[in-house]
Amino acid sequence: MFDISDRIEPLELSDVFYRLEELLEQDQFELIFPEDKHKNTFQKQQDISLVYLMNDAVESFLVFHNATMTGEYQKEYEGEILAVLDKKEEQYVLVVHQGDSVVTLFFDTLLQKNNLYNYGDVGHFWVKGYEYLRVLEYRLAILRDKCDYLDESCSTPEERKLASLVEFPPLNYCCYPAVPEKYIVPRENPWQPTEKAINLMLEIAKEAEDKTFIRLLSYYKKNSSTMMSRWIAYMLHRKNHIKIVNILTKRLQKAASIYPNRSFGTKNDIKIQKILQKAEKRKQELKEAGIKADIIREEPFVEAKDSVQYKIYIMKWKTQHGNCHTKIEEIAI
Repeated sequence: MFDISDRIEPLELSDVFYRLEELLEQDQFELIFPEDKHKNTFQKQQDISLVYLMNDAVESFLVFHNATMTGEYQKEYEGEILAVLDKKEEQYVLVVHQGDSVVTLFFDTLLQKNNLYNYGDVGHFWVKGYEYLRVLEYRLAILRDKCDYLDESCSTPEERKLASLVEFPPLNYCCYPAVPEKYIVPRENPWQPTEKAINLMLEIAKEAEDKTFIRLLSYYKKNSSTMMSRWIAYMLHRKNHIKIVNILTKRLQKAASIYPNRSFGTKNDIKIQKILQKAEKRKQELKEAGIKADIIREEPFVEAKDSVQYKIYIMKWKTQHGNCHTKIEEIAI
């Protein structure tokens, strides 16, 4: 539990504290220390970050400003978190119980830091088959998380509009999950489309001048059964309707392009640029051979270590029996 509700009014806390409460109620307490040098105990004042939201579109942290820490922080702890927030004179005090261990943070204030990144050509290939649709589902899902959990200033009107497509079952994890089932975080009524999502797909279908798909979506508004959702999902990978997928992908890429790519330091960035040049050369070779191809980046986080390694892939398109398929080729470093 996190004993904060009765304290918010007398302490005059900002919305950032509610986000701290949200994390601790979910038993999430992953600290990031300055310069990635993890120590169990800090006596010197410095900023200590708590992971709030991490995905390919954003790295967001709650920052304990001018903090000191006592006790034993258990980095690998997984279990129930008990926490209490108080204020003594001009300092906040957060006491966190990780099982038998107790961590106490003394800090001046709680801030939020959001690092926003270009996610338009980022993807992972965790599930095989129709990878271009799974990559699209993944990008929409991380965009929706950004819109749901961060302030409106962290997204554009176009992004918020596109994020509504997580409520379009033919394209969300119901039909094209980007991750294995055990990693899916369920949403309420995922098979139920919203009118906003259908209207956006109608807008795209009209831009594609796809009269068949327009009629299909108009009917879908009246009959949004699971069977109908699966039929539309099937239509999305048919050659006759692939223009809809292409338009949606380009709109998402354009919306994401206003954000910078991640930087991993001068030395690593130069190395990455060389790999990208190699990928561009390979893409051009394929184009000259009449093969459409896309470059997909897979990259780790900047401020929090994870298991993902930086990789570059070429996603090669082909058509077979009226269906669009892709073959994935990794560009060697």
